[in-house]
Amino acid sequence: MVLVINPGSTSTKLALYSEARELINERISHNTAELARFPTIIDQLEFRKQVILGVLEQRPEFEPKGLYAVIGRGGLLHPLTGGVYRVNEAMKRDLETARYGAHASNLGALLAGLLAREYSVEAFIADPLVVDEMSPLARYSGVPEISRKSIFHALNQKATARKAAVKLGKSYGECNLIVAHLGGGTSVGIHERGRVTDVNNALDGDGPFSVERAGGLPSGDWLRHILTHSENPQSLQKKLTGQGGIVAYLGTNDVQLIEQEIQAHLSQTVGHRDGGKYLEVIQAMCYQVAKEICSLAAVVGGRIDAVVLTGGLARGRRIVEEIQRRVSFLGPFLVFPGENEMQALAFAAIEVLQGRETVQEYSS
Repeated sequence: MVLVINPGSTSTKLALYSEARELINERISHNTAELARFPTIIDQLEFRKQVILGVLEQRPEFEPKGLYAVIGRGGLLHPLTGGVYRVNEAMKRDLETARYGAHASNLGALLAGLLAREYSVEAFIADPLVVDEMSPLARYSGVPEISRKSIFHALNQKATARKAAVKLGKSYGECNLIVAHLGGGTSVGIHERGRVTDVNNALDGDGPFSVERAGGLPSGDWLRHILTHSENPQSLQKKLTGQGGIVAYLGTNDVQLIEQEIQAHLSQTVGHRDGGKYLEVIQAMCYQVAKEICSLAAVVGGRIDAVVLTGGLARGRRIVEEIQRRVSFLGPFLVFPGENEMQALAFAAIEVLQGRETVQEYSS
């Protein structure tokens, strides 16, 4: 069995897999009062560990003797190539000190390490969001002091790309795929024969605007906005990540509510008086995603095996169809909705345990 740990800002997801079979899938919510006691994210570590142990003790499916590995979601480390990494002392040190930034995902490897020690098994992470396989040309920004960075939904993008390759009857290393992860943030990457050689920085809100990200902004106008508004750096950062995109235009990140308002508008029933605006904002987001997809086709001279959509928003028919009609000329169009992070982590650990994947060692 493999135990999977995926910490978020206000929740901890855990799952238990026996081979490909999911035995447990739990989402533990942490209220604001619980977390307010801890000055930093890392200070939550022991609290979250005890919560996880409490849940596992109540589940008859969990047999400690049958556990072979714990795998956690990777956090903010230095840039890495894709793959599975052992949780070692160097990794723990960089995460505990937030050397490369503070983020809830930093707890993933640390919790995996603590729980692995508890049950005397191995601890891993796989395809953290700092996976960096970008080509030298993709790093140029136009300003020498600034290089473009690879920070994206690497775990789900890589797992989804492998699924797409299987559906195409090829190996991941044989395919050129453009994968778009659509969620609170959006990342669009070109998977060039097994390596993501270009992708937008989804953490900072680069690329298309999304539910909570502003996307790439007109640089001159953004500079003038900064100079003429007396906003602190934290407020400006929120405009880019957290309070940008659809939230900024419509005042909500509830995509189901937005779809209800659009349906009411289109059916001319009683609904929000701005239903037409809701539709236009969704269409604009899809327009930008489609442009990003098409621009990445140039990286491989248009030789694309498939365009692949994934992430939570890929469950929405309207969003999928809006994007598909603009990019279908590139080749096959595949949809794998949802984030699929728990399954991706479990399968990565299973590949290692069965000798089909080599574990890599992290070094500072």
